Amino acid sequence: MHGGKKKAPFRAFAGAGLYKAMKNILKAIDTINEWVGNIGKWLTVALIVVVVTEVVMRYVFNRPTTQGPMIAIWTGAAMYALSWGYVHLCRRHVRVDVFYTRFSLRVKNIIDVVCAVFFLLPLIGLMTFAGWKWTRYAWSTMERTQETYWYPIMGPIRTIVFLGLVLFTLQGLAQFFRDFYSLIRNKSL
Repeated sequence: MHGGKKKAPFRAFAGAGLYKAMKNILKAIDTINEWVGNIGKWLTVALIVVVVTEVVMRYVFNRPTTQGPMIAIWTGAAMYALSWGYVHLCRRHVRVDVFYTRFSLRVKNIIDVVCAVFFLLPLIGLMTFAGWKWTRYAWSTMERTQETYWYPIMGPIRTIVFLGLVLFTLQGLAQFFRDFYSLIRNKSL
């Protein structure tokens, strides 16, 4: 009745809609990690200010603070945790580039997909789950650090680390979908 092969209108529409939705979701994840990564860059400046202030207070005025070291540790932790997704977005995590850069795009995609399935995603998935439990515990018990006489609550920094893990997980999934799509379709998503 119909000459030639035609796609059903629904399948063509669903495929295009799914592709567009996936592209928008991946772009949203990238945008969030880009934005948070830029905040992380400013945390570097804040960390320097905190450390220099503490050093001046300690060695120039002989008046060290009890809060300074903890604020420096927390600022550094926030800087690192909030940058994990951004660093993955920019593909700057450590890898053995001696071999990797010599491979074709297809081989790189195979390596990235296999490593994501067996190493990256399970590891950051477990870390995110543990981070969630850690954060819930800190807030439910109003856990306090014993590192200083200041005894600040741990909930805020644990929440920041958990958010960093969530963003890293999302970016890992986004990169996995891009690599898998590129491997299957032989074009980028």
